[in-house]
Amino acid sequence: MFWPVLTVVLIGGLVVLHFRWRWKFSQAQEAAARDLENLRRSQQQSALQIQTQQEALFNSMAEGLLLLDPAGKIQLANRAFARLFGVGMDIRSRTIMETLRLHELAELVNALGQQAQTLSKELKLLRPNERWLEVNASAIFNSEGKRQGTILVFHDLTRLRQLERTRQEFVANVSHELRTPLSLIKGYIETLLDGAINNSEVASKFLETIDRNAERLRLLIEDLLTISELESGRVKLNLHQVALKTAVEKVLSDFRARAEAKQMKLLDEVPELHLQADADRLEQVMCNLIDNAIKYGRNRGTVIVSACSLQDGQVQISIQDDGPGIPPESLERVFERFYRVDKARSREQGGTGLGLSIVKHIIQSHGGRAWAKSQIGEGTTFYVTFPQAANAVQESVGRDSSKPLAVP
Repeated sequence: MFWPVLTVVLIGGLVVLHFRWRWKFSQAQEAAARDLENLRRSQQQSALQIQTQQEALFNSMAEGLLLLDPAGKIQLANRAFARLFGVGMDIRSRTIMETLRLHELAELVNALGQQAQTLSKELKLLRPNERWLEVNASAIFNSEGKRQGTILVFHDLTRLRQLERTRQEFVANVSHELRTPLSLIKGYIETLLDGAINNSEVASKFLETIDRNAERLRLLIEDLLTISELESGRVKLNLHQVALKTAVEKVLSDFRARAEAKQMKLLDEVPELHLQADADRLEQVMCNLIDNAIKYGRNRGTVIVSACSLQDGQVQISIQDDGPGIPPESLERVFERFYRVDKARSREQGGTGLGLSIVKHIIQSHGGRAWAKSQIGEGTTFYVTFPQAANAVQESVGRDSSKPLAVP
């Protein structure tokens, strides 16, 4: 009986050990599977984190970025690229031609070929707005030298090109404005030297013309220096409380003779208001605007100067004429340097073409704004705003700060 019992015990022990080993093996497999799953999730999270960081980096770039795969399809486009071209962010798996319809870009990518080089090209886009872009394209290769894709970086050159065009226009306009009076002065001087100086009547007329054009040159140079100082921020304003009505009366009195020569009326409808302003610059603004109103207003017409207090602590001044008016397409450009609505009439009337530009810069340096409204055949009104003096603001609040002051 001993051996059969021992055999049964041994067999039972082996069965128990077998199942125990199987259970341990199963536990080990499950632990290994959990470890593998944890490792996979960790790798996915790391990859997702790296991808998120890369996308955040690409989207923070000021330059537009476009990444293409070997087939020329878009893999990645950052926000700057989408903003430059006005496209959405869902353009992956599309080609450049499908997305932008720009043959120049497709040709640039193809020109890279299988060489490790960087090519550049400047693009001029007309829609939706005129813009200039510089594109740098480079092919991407793997360790085996096989091309894996293309990266394109877009730099917005619009502001630089606009500044360059403004500089060229400025130089051309200044050259023209200087050349005309200089040519007249030179011509009359040559005529005088050729013998006209001996004719007192002719010499007197010629000298008057020379003097007039020399004065025109002086005013142009002074205006150029003024606008240069204003644009560079070198002008320091001497801000203090200024009585607007007194300042307007002084300017109007200086222009009475000119207005009477055209049989024009100058109406002062400015109430007692006080500004926080530079008195000299305020006078310069009023002189330029009233001078323009008289110059381009109709004979026997009327120029009205008025003002009111606004609820935002600003004083609005308006200068209204009843001249021919300004076309709508020119209304937004009248404050540009040397811009003239009617070039022939403007040069006949005189002036440097910088007056309104100087007005705009003076107003902006005071924290105000300048604009114009006009109807063809019904005249033009120019508006400017200046900060109201602090104590005057408190007085207006005591009355009713929600409404402008009534203009008498």
